Amino acid sequence: MSRTIPIARAKPTAQAIAQQDAAWRPRYLMLAPHRLGFFLAMLVLVASGGWWAAVQVARSTGWWSMYYAMSPTTIHAAVMVLGFIPLFFSGFLFTAGPKWLGVDALPTRSIAAPLGLQALGWLLWLAGAHWRIGASLAGLALAGLGLAWMTALFLGRVRASRAEDQVHARVIAVGCAVGCLCVAGLWLSLAFGTHALSRAFIYSALWGFVVVVYVSVAHRMIPFFTSSAMPMVQAWRPFWLLWLMLGAALMQVVAAWLEWAGVPVVGAGPPWTLVLGTLQLLVGGVLVWLACVWGLVQSLRNRLLAMLHIGFGWLGVAFVLAGASHWLAWGLGLGVLGLGALHALTMGCLASLMLAMVTRVSCGHSGRALVADRTAWTLFWLLQAAAVLRIGAEVPGMFGVAWAWLLPTAALLWAGTMAVWGVRLGGWYGRLRADGRPG
Repeated sequence: MSRTIPIARAKPTAQAIAQQDAAWRPRYLMLAPHRLGFFLAMLVLVASGGWWAAVQVARSTGWWSMYYAMSPTTIHAAVMVLGFIPLFFSGFLFTAGPKWLGVDALPTRSIAAPLGLQALGWLLWLAGAHWRIGASLAGLALAGLGLAWMTALFLGRVRASRAEDQVHARVIAVGCAVGCLCVAGLWLSLAFGTHALSRAFIYSALWGFVVVVYVSVAHRMIPFFTSSAMPMVQAWRPFWLLWLMLGAALMQVVAAWLEWAGVPVVGAGPPWTLVLGTLQLLVGGVLVWLACVWGLVQSLRNRLLAMLHIGFGWLGVAFVLAGASHWLAWGLGLGVLGLGALHALTMGCLASLMLAMVTRVSCGHSGRALVADRTAWTLFWLLQAAAVLRIGAEVPGMFGVAWAWLLPTAALLWAGTMAVWGVRLGGWYGRLRADGRPG
């Protein structure tokens, strides 16, 4: 009687698995920290952008009325500063961070709870805006707990490191700690009804947390990315530039608290207004020069690099606009460009760098080419248009009778751009890598 000998089957390769299973599955979000962090960030980003666009259209047209449990401006400012941005940070901190520090990366499951708390908290924060303030405060508490937990995990990676160069990681850790304090302060200020104080905490979070992390990453990575892609451009990042940018951020935090304390920041007369405005103009000039030194012009031949350099260039523009605003307020009594400078920073600089960096990481870690394709390039320029429109809305009469529509148009353009970008990249995070590699 003949005996059938079983034939050993070769284990399918990762690439074969990727080709067999092209479906989007929630469990694939757990394959790497950036997948989960970026996906949750996209949820909050798209939700907050759509909500703010609806608010602006309702205000401008009067087509429908909205009930607000608290100021929609406060809701908007907080979620734009502390909502999706820290979630994007998590993707970098737990993917590139361990490489910087020379330590083992944490498994995705260890950061799932703190990231989930943040996303859930900020979605509840938005819902509470039209329900009751207690719901928003509960959401803010969850988000603050998640941020503190995430910060503690990153601090643990920093403490475990024996790398010689820990400067950028330690500065980022300090920035994250400041962010935690600002969330706690924001919660207390809203709970006790001191809304002026809540504004100071939001501005402190913007400059003392978000900008600190951004400039630290930019100082470390933009020269590296540029010199890697364009060998004719030398990587140049002296630490005095980092201290200058951090000092400028600290200056803005101090200004926010002086304003809360009753020291007018705009139109206060020669001493304070001119000193602050002059310092902002000087810092802005140095940052515009730095953008050129880092290869702004040369990078225009590489779309992905151009997005990074143009985004960084907006930081200098924001300081120049802020300085010009103080000089105009002092000399002509014109209170313009203040919010324009703020949105040059947030929509121009922070959002542009966010789109560029997240796109780059998402392409590289999904097995795609490190290029900005036509879709990414188009979305980037739509974002630039939204930023310009929002800044223009601070100059009454600049666009004639159409001026009143600049705010809702900018909000709709922002919401549409972020929705397309979020849905596109969100589809990548829940699928296996195109090249079949793990991660």
